[in-house]
Amino acid sequence: MRMFLPHAATFAGLLPLLFAACTTSPAGASDMRTIAAGDSFAMTAGEGVALADRGTLRYVRVTNDSRCRPGRQCVWAGDATVVFEWTPAAADKPESFSLHTGRGDRSKDLDGQRLTLVSLDFAAEPEAQLTLEALP
Repeated sequence: MRMFLPHAATFAGLLPLLFAACTTSPAGASDMRTIAAGDSFAMTAGEGVALADRGTLRYVRVTNDSRCRPGRQCVWAGDATVVFEWTPAAADKPESFSLHTGRGDRSKDLDGQRLTLVSLDFAAEPEAQLTLEALP
């Protein structure tokens, strides 16, 4: 049985790509868009952002979504829980917390800034509209 081995030149051409892949940092704060106090912004599940000099925020998922769907008539508007992970600038491990669209906390203080869930759309992968404000 004869095996095909590519020429050394083929491997040599791939080496720069392999080294670039090894030296590129994993998806970290430098790869994320930066959100500053006073900004309104949107996030989707799995997305992360850097909070200007205050750590990183990641939108994990939506749980317990009992909201009344558009075009329906409901007795109660319902609630959805949006799970986030926040990693302070001086920490290695993220802290998990939840914000709510109805009952429950809509805001969370993150190292001198307040994150507020403004709205959550009804898409299959719901987009969260958020604001970040500096605390006095």
